[in-house]
Amino acid sequence: MTGRPTRPVIPLHLQAHSASPDQVSGSRHLAPVPLALYVHFPWCLQKCPYCDFNSHAWPAGSGGSALPEQDYVAALLTDLEQALPLIWGRRVDSIFFGGGTPSLLSAAAVETLLGGLRSRLRLLPNAEITLEANPGTVDAAKFAAYRAAGVNRLSLGIQSFADEQLLALGRIHNGEQARRAIETAALHFDNFNLDLMYGLPGQTLDQAMADLRTALAYAPPHLSCYQLTIEPNTAFAARPPELPEADACADMQDAIEGELAAAYVHYETSAFARRGKECRHNLNYWHFGDYLGIGAGAHSKLTLPERILRQMRWKQPQTYLARVAAGKSVQEEHAISPADLPVEFMMNALRLLGGFEAQLFEARTGQPLTQIAAALQHAERAELLERNGWHIAPTDRGRRFLNRLLTAFLPSQA
Repeated sequence: MTGRPTRPVIPLHLQAHSASPDQVSGSRHLAPVPLALYVHFPWCLQKCPYCDFNSHAWPAGSGGSALPEQDYVAALLTDLEQALPLIWGRRVDSIFFGGGTPSLLSAAAVETLLGGLRSRLRLLPNAEITLEANPGTVDAAKFAAYRAAGVNRLSLGIQSFADEQLLALGRIHNGEQARRAIETAALHFDNFNLDLMYGLPGQTLDQAMADLRTALAYAPPHLSCYQLTIEPNTAFAARPPELPEADACADMQDAIEGELAAAYVHYETSAFARRGKECRHNLNYWHFGDYLGIGAGAHSKLTLPERILRQMRWKQPQTYLARVAAGKSVQEEHAISPADLPVEFMMNALRLLGGFEAQLFEARTGQPLTQIAAALQHAERAELLERNGWHIAPTDRGRRFLNRLLTAFLPSQA
């Protein structure tokens, strides 16, 4: 779940509208911001019924042919070359391979891709390089080869250790494979993340805690624990499973956070880390840093002189390959209007439980804090947000009702 550029969990009818580039020509010049690279791999062995990411089941209609990984790696590097004028000379601090299931890529393909990225980018020498992996698609040799190629952080999509829950979620692995994958990952990576879900079909509090305690037995440096939600345009949306009641899910969340409090830093809404093992790539998102996204359906957010640009690549893999070959990898592009910048910033920064310094708002948006003074006061009065000097953070109530907090910063509200 972690690592890919995310949009807010806020109702569509409340989301801010974006402007065309000429509407932001009067924006203040923005200082340079950190830059990350996101690389999207769009294929999976099968589509999970809860997944709303841009992923496509490879066996469907493939006729048994192999994944076109060589063509796709070549397209990714061409896509990057086409985008270089937008980031020329800027340093890249982290890379994240998301999907889909990037661990379907061979180690040779990952090595070729990383070599190509290094030759085209100013990559920080100790850059965090994360690859998402499905426990059903890897083995010890593959993990070792990924590490040798330069991947230094792994994110394992465990979700649950209970076979019946994994079956209900449409996962291709079972509990035993999940355990073996963690053991193998720990042999080759000193930095790895485990994704866990709670609020699963028919799940009880005891079952959710059993999953967590099984994960903790492996002492993971990082954990992502998030509630299963039904997203539009998914198989679960068409045929909703019976999920635990909201109060039961809240109890699971409280129990998980309580269990992790002693040994982990709860630094973001659903992220927990041993001190010093926070995901640098994701922190860049929450600090409203820049990211270039390459690959089918990837999103970018780039700060340019006088405007902040958002892009989306073509989503269908075959279309993406054809469009990259034609020199037109970007399907959609727009600048964020000045009126929308406050809520865009807050949708990221307020996911951080520790909040942010007020100076960051001006550094990332080019706007003075007075621009949102009324919204800040409104959120404070509602006990959703607190300020201590120049430090701004969501309250415990604001964290639980984040969508409500964010509405205070919409253009019609601010």
